[in-house]
This record gives sequence, structure tokens and C-alpha cells, in this order.
Amino acid sequence: METISTIFHNLYAMLAYDPKAPMLFSSGLFWLLFILFLPIYVILKNNRLRMTLYVVAFSLFFYYKSSGLFFLMLIGTSLIDWTISKAINKCKTRPWRLFWMWTSICISLSILGYFKYANFFLWNWNQMVQGNFQPLEIILPVGISFYTFQSISYVVDVYKRRIPPTESWLDYIFFLSFFPALVAGPIVRADYFLPQIRKNRKATGVEIYGGLWLIIIGIVKKAVIADYIAQFNDLIFNNPGAYDGLQTLMGVLGYTMQIYCDFSGYSDMAIGLALIMGFRLGINFNSPYQSNNLTEFWRRWHISLSSWLRDYVYIPLGGNRKGTLRTYVNNFLTMLIGGLWHGAAWKFIFWGAMHGVGLAVHKACLPVLKKIPDNFLTKFFFTALTFIYVSALWVFFRAADFKDSVVIIQSIFKDFHIDYITQFWNVHTEWCVMMIILIVCHFFSSTFIRKCRHAFIRAPWIVKLLIFLAAVQAVITYMTAEIAPFIYFQF
Repeated sequence: METISTIFHNLYAMLAYDPKAPMLFSSGLFWLLFILFLPIYVILKNNRLRMTLYVVAFSLFFYYKSSGLFFLMLIGTSLIDWTISKAINKCKTRPWRLFWMWTSICISLSILGYFKYANFFLWNWNQMVQGNFQPLEIILPVGISFYTFQSISYVVDVYKRRIPPTESWLDYIFFLSFFPALVAGPIVRADYFLPQIRKNRKATGVEIYGGLWLIIIGIVKKAVIADYIAQFNDLIFNNPGAYDGLQTLMGVLGYTMQIYCDFSGYSDMAIGLALIMGFRLGINFNSPYQSNNLTEFWRRWHISLSSWLRDYVYIPLGGNRKGTLRTYVNNFLTMLIGGLWHGAAWKFIFWGAMHGVGLAVHKACLPVLKKIPDNFLTKFFFTALTFIYVSALWVFFRAADFKDSVVIIQSIFKDFHIDYITQFWNVHTEWCVMMIILIVCHFFSSTFIRKCRHAFIRAPWIVKLLIFLAAVQAVITYMTAEIAPFIYFQF
């Protein structure tokens, strides 16, 4: 009896929510549960109702393991949105439909605003009145920004008659809580995803192996590269001004690549998991540091967010339909909102604002830029310029506050000695090698990347197994003492 009691106790400890160890895609527990989940999913796939119930239950459990009892808030949000979408669809007059749409948006933004921005606004009010501010004890639910944007886009699309509301609440919560995309995106659009639920199509062999390929790439990006190079980057950002210019510059470049590997690695895993289940989420990153300008960068970086901001913020503001000056203002406001979405701090607002300024400057310079010859040298120059601008702004994104950001950027120029590069290489050889390999791989052509993926799909099972085992060995070799959370979990 004591043995059975111990087994149940250990099982409960494993399945219960632990705020110190939320479930991650890169954790062993998730993959154990997913391996157990998959065979039952395949069996239930022929019956859409049973499959939907099963996936929703697993998704809610996954969110419980990631964010505790906040999974109940997700259920409540889905019930409110679905009920309002039904009301919008039944209304014949535009004012009432508009009323219900804004009711839903206000409820969603109020919930998001309380959890994410309450302390930020109270702190700023305190600064103005010189009060004795004590921050509220608010725990931010994981991924609330992602599923809030999904719920808003769904209600707006129903209002604009782009899509009909789902016939059942079960289909809607399947869409909103789908576990591969739930806690850190990609932000899934209802008009793209809901038809896939209705079709309930089985995954093909190509999709299953293609999904496995993306999962392997994602795990390597996150658990091997991002987590390893983060160890040095964190030293620089946690101690601003304590290192010489070369080390600081390397830390900034390291974080530029770390945040890409961390976030795109998560997206790769999410897209791969969905593919294995027979669902497509769409591409979320497309070699963003190959961009020749900031406009192109935002067409390649976090594509699901940038397209959401374009369709639900920039275009409703007027887009480029109301003159040149208004276009610049709309770009700026859209990126300002994008910055605030990332976090409740002035550094994120500044980060978004400077991207807005950069986009406006690029559009203003287009008449001149079109006259410049399009050759290797000009492409290299503008790609490097865009990379430098983006990297400099990542400093404000990563540093603890605005003051630390300025100190870090100043440190690059204050004590920079290029002759220290040999010593840096000798001390941080693995870090340097990993960075070089990463940068080279990032600039592979999309054609070459597709060929690698197709080669993996066509390869014999023994080759697939060896590649998978090599990835696992790399994770074991370079993994840190604790599994590092994904950077975008905080958003």
C-alpha cells in the first residue's frame, strides 16, 4: 500500500501545476505527455467530436501546467467571445453589431490591461503625484497577449462578415486553446484555422516528417543554441558597464541571435507539432536578419504579429490611404502599440517607437533608394545597416531598464579594443563557433533550406533516427542546469 501511495503521490506531483517549473516544449515532461497523447489522438481522429473534446481537454491541461488556474479564465474568455459573436451574427442593424463588437474588445483588453499594465500605469501615476506606490501582487498569465489578440481578431472578423461564428462553442475553444500555439504563438487567425477544424484532415506522411524536422530544428535552436549563448549574454546585460567594449558588443550580437533562435525555435516546434496533428499554422519567421530594410524585416520577423497589427491596427487607422504624413503617423502608432504589446515598460514603448520611426524614414527615403543600383555591395550595406539598427534596439528590449540600455550602448564605444578579439576567442571558443555557424546558417537561401527539409522527409527511417539522436545528444551536451523559459513566455 505504501508503494502504491508513493506512486500516486509522485504522479500527482508530476501532473500538478508548479509555478517554479511551468510546462515548456523543451521539457521532458511535455514530450512524455505528447507521446502518450498522440496514439489516442490518431484513434479519435475519425470522429471529429471526440477528437475535438480530446484536444481541448489536453490543451486546457497544458495551459494549467503552464499557468495554473488561469485556464479557467481562458474558458471564461472563450464563452464570452463565442456568445457575443453569436449576438453579432444575429443583429441586423450595424449600430448593434458595432456595440457588441466593442463590448467584446473592451472586455478582452480590460482583462489584458489589468494583468499586464495595471502596475505600469499605477507606477507612472505615482511618479506624477509623488505617492508611496506599492505594486499590486499580480501574476501574469502565460500567453495572455497571444490568445487575446486571437479572440479580438475572431470577433472583428465575425463583425465584418469575413467569417461566420462557429456553430459550437467547442470549435471556438479548440481554436483559442490549441496547445501548440497557445502560450507563445504563432497568433492564429480564425479564417485560416477554423476551416481546418471542420475538414478534420489527417496528416500526410510528408507533413508528419516535415513536422518532425521542424521540431528537431526548433529544439536545437532553443535548447542548444539560444540557451547556451544566453549564458554569456546574460553576464553582459546583468552587469551593464562592467565589461569592455568588445565583450559588450559580443553580448549585444549574441542576444540578437539568441532572441531569434529562442522565439523562432518555439515557433518551429509549435508549427511542427501542429503539422503532425494535421493542422497548419503558417510560417512565423523567414530569415529576418537577411532583410535589406526595416519594412522587409517586419515582413520576416514574427509574421503572425506583424500581419495582425497591419490588418487590425494599421489599416483601420487609415493605412496609406490618407496621405503621406498620415501614413507615417499610422506606421508610428502601429509600432508603438506593438511595443506596448510586448511589455508594460517605457523601454518597450521606446523600442516600438523607434521601429516606427525607422519604418517612416525608410518609406520617406524610397524615392532616393529606388535610384541606387541593386547589386551585391548595396545589398550588403543595407542589410548590415538594418542589422545594426535592429541589434541596437534589442538592447532596450533586453536590458533591465532604459538607463541600463544607455550604459550598455555607451560601453561598446568607451573601451573598445579590436586586438582583444584573439583573447576573447580563446576564452569563449565554443560561443564564438556557435555564433559563426548560426550566422552562416541564417543566411542560407530559402531554396537550400527547403531542399534540406525535403531531403530529411525522403531519407530512410534510420537516417531520421540518427539525426534525431544527434539533436538529443547536442541538447544533453549543451543544456544548462535548469531549463530556461522561452523569452516570449512573458508576453
